[in-house]
Amino acid sequence: MPAETHLFRCLNDNYGVLLHDPSTGTTAAIDAPEAAPIDAALAERGWRLTDILVTHHHADHTQGIAELKKKHLCRVVAPRKEASKIANVDVTVREGDVVQVGSLVGRVLETPGHTAGHIAYWFKSDKLAFVGDTLFSVGCGRIVEGNAEMMWQSLTKLRALPDDTRIFCGHEYTAANIRFAKTIEPDNAALAARAQQVAQLLAEKKPTIPSTMAEEKAANPFLRADVPAVAKSLGLASGPAWQVFAEIRERKNKF
Repeated sequence: MPAETHLFRCLNDNYGVLLHDPSTGTTAAIDAPEAAPIDAALAERGWRLTDILVTHHHADHTQGIAELKKKHLCRVVAPRKEASKIANVDVTVREGDVVQVGSLVGRVLETPGHTAGHIAYWFKSDKLAFVGDTLFSVGCGRIVEGNAEMMWQSLTKLRALPDDTRIFCGHEYTAANIRFAKTIEPDNAALAARAQQVAQLLAEKKPTIPSTMAEEKAANPFLRADVPAVAKSLGLASGPAWQVFAEIRERKNKF
């Protein structure tokens, strides 16, 4: 049976996501921004929490773990390189490791840059990727513990996922990201279409994620640093793609 997902808001602008395997009743929370909304989502769907899959150590992704683990006795899976910064971890994982949620099979992708040990979880058969704060809809995370070249490599790793992969990120930043993206590619038709779609979703009080990798490749300037026209527009036509990315990221930092 195919995986089921349930998306909901946490904290101010975080997203919580539940990943459910209907064949076994197993349910994982992707990160744990806060316990109460996760418990409410579980109750709404009638699901039982068995796992928490952590993408990185920042508090707005981990501060609900202790309460949830105490209540549900769930397994906590976390990036090996950040396990010392995350409490209550049961299993640590790294690049290429397999993580199962019931019969659902995911693979770990190391995506450092936002934090030094950030990971994503890719469930190939279910066409799902949980990317934390590395990739956002029409954006990417701030470079906090890594550098621009590292972050670009992480983004291109995610960009290589199949076009029909549904992308679940950690925050609702899409409208702000679109406003910035238009300063980089004002004539991008895919970006204009995405802007219209997002405006409609927000008007209807609906989430703007998940997006698909195809949508991100077409409209997200942070994934397009190696597009010649983008590099040329920034005056960096002769430089490596990661330097183009670095310029885009720096402009976003000041936007």
